[in-house]
Amino acid sequence: MKTVLHALNSLEAHIIQGLLESEGITSNITGEYLQGAIGELPATGLIRVVVDENDYEQATQVIDNWREAKFTA
Repeated sequence: MKTVLHALNSLEAHIIQGLLESEGITSNITGEYLQGAIGELPATGLIRVVVDENDYEQATQVIDNWREAKFTA
């Protein structure tokens, strides 16, 4: 598995996971429940969206296209 996104929060991770799923890419979210340990762990960089290495390039392209559309709209 390879990380395609270090999410700001759980909501962003799930949005990206849904976006990837709509393109036929299976992904997993890791570290989602670590936010409850803030104070003991760093406050950011805990939640990651990961995909199979074979899907990495397509997944990063989907995310890049989403970011471009999001910021140009």
